[in-house]
Amino acid sequence: MKNEYIPVRSKIKEVIKHTNLEYTFRMEFDGDVKPGQFFEVSLPKFGEAPISVSGIGEGLVDFTIRRVGKVTNEVFENYVGDSLLIRGPYGNGFDIDNFKGKEIVIIGGGTGVSPMRGVIQYFASNPDEAVSTTLIAGFKSPDDVLFKADFEEWEKSINVIKTVDNAPEGYTGPVGMVTKYVPDLKFKDKANAVFICVGPPIMIKFTIMEIQKLGIEDQQIWTSYERKMCCGLGKCGHCKMGDKYVCLDGPVFNYTEAKELFD
Repeated sequence: MKNEYIPVRSKIKEVIKHTNLEYTFRMEFDGDVKPGQFFEVSLPKFGEAPISVSGIGEGLVDFTIRRVGKVTNEVFENYVGDSLLIRGPYGNGFDIDNFKGKEIVIIGGGTGVSPMRGVIQYFASNPDEAVSTTLIAGFKSPDDVLFKADFEEWEKSINVIKTVDNAPEGYTGPVGMVTKYVPDLKFKDKANAVFICVGPPIMIKFTIMEIQKLGIEDQQIWTSYERKMCCGLGKCGHCKMGDKYVCLDGPVFNYTEAKELFD
């Protein structure tokens, strides 16, 4: 019988630098994984941290990690050829079937793009499985953009708006919060539209307010409370919101549930 508390050693196959603070670690992993799920990544003596899956491949799983604390600082000292300890995956993740045949709008803020990357890649690679797919992604500045190479590929098959909050002189791309671009969205059939919105809590709040102004119903909106993840097993209680355990019942929630959850 598998002990869920015991991690396994995973070799780092590749490290992709996005910014000075954010890197993607491509790790060995064999097993079923869904976009939006997460793993506990750990190092002996330093602890463990819940990290969302940002990519899924044959025998591989990606973790896009921001250097913000004791564990992640130490993770950044491990590079190709070294190993990390991982356990998981945990959580429910995004069910791709919920979005097939729909007019999909995916809205992400900063590292919030990471847990949705698998969904974006799926529909960018299989555009015929959706009526349309639009991605609105916001970052603080051009230097803070994640997945630059992916954006170049995604733009070939789906509608992409990549916007920044602050732009240097001479910058020619979209500028402004992601909320700026929601009112201009058009649909063939509004009842067939679905939204995924992930990012900082304040961004999610105001983005969903703009989505609702379009006449979109709560059940058409999905989000992730990934910042609340903790042990992954529903034992520590740190992720409990109301009667839900984010690591077990989420982190992905339909907004009909998400709107009832409060810190």
